[in-house]
Amino acid sequence: MHRGKGMKFVGDSRVSATNRKPNIPKDYSEYPGKTEAFWPNFLLKEWLVGAVFLIGYLCLTVAHPSPLERVADPTDTGYIPLPDWYFLFLYQLLKYTYAAGPYTVIGAIIMPGIAFGALLLAPFLDRGPERRPSKRPIATGLMLLGVAATIFLTWESVVQHDWEAAAQQGKIVAEAEFDKESEGYLLYQEKGCISCHGDNLQGGPAGKALVDSGLTAEQIADIAVNGQGTMPAGIFQGSDEELQKLAEFISSVTTK
Repeated sequence: MHRGKGMKFVGDSRVSATNRKPNIPKDYSEYPGKTEAFWPNFLLKEWLVGAVFLIGYLCLTVAHPSPLERVADPTDTGYIPLPDWYFLFLYQLLKYTYAAGPYTVIGAIIMPGIAFGALLLAPFLDRGPERRPSKRPIATGLMLLGVAATIFLTWESVVQHDWEAAAQQGKIVAEAEFDKESEGYLLYQEKGCISCHGDNLQGGPAGKALVDSGLTAEQIADIAVNGQGTMPAGIFQGSDEELQKLAEFISSVTTK
C-alpha cells in the first residue's frame, strides 16, 4: 500500500454466500433523517388522526340519529322484526320452503354453518401455491357463488319487504294517559279491540291508532257496528249500553 493511494480489498471466493438473508429489513439506522421518536412525535400523529375520525363519527351520529322505534310491546303479535342489513340474506333464506317451518334448523344452522365452516377451512383445503384466481378455478368459483348468493338474497329481502308497514308498526306515537281500571277500558279488552289497536290504543299492523281520533262517540259506535276500511262490519258483539260506554271511552282518549 502506497501513501495517498488508499486501501485495496481482496475478496475470498471460499466464503459462502448462502447465509444472505434478503427478507430481513434493514436497520432504521441505515435511513438517516427518516426516523422519528415514538414519543411524542409518532404517537401524537396517531392521536391527531384518531381524533379527526372520532369527531367525524360524532358529527355523523348527531346529523343522522339512530332510527329508533317505539317501546317493545310483548303483546303485539303482529309486529314483524327485521334484522340489520348485513343479516338480510339469512333472513330471506328462512322464507324458502326447505329452510323454514319444520326445516328451520336447515336454514338457520346447517346451511350457514357449512358456508362459514368452509371459509374457516379454506386455507387448509386449498393449499396450492398459485394465487391468481384463474389458476384456482374451484376456490374462485365457490367464492363467486357465495358472493352472488349473498347479494341476490339481500336484494330479494329488500324488494319483498313492506317498508311502509314496517315504518307504521314501529312508529313512535304519543301515549295517552287513562285509567286502565275504568269500565270503558275493560270493555275495550273484553270485546277484543286490544288485539288490533294495542293495549294503549296506539294501533298496529291490523288496526290504526285510536288516540286523538277526533271522532265523536256516535261516530265510533257506528264504525264498531258497520265497519270502515279494512275493519269489517259486525266486529262488536254486545249490548247497546256496552257499545255506548266503549265509544265514549275511545272518544275521550287524547294526549292533551
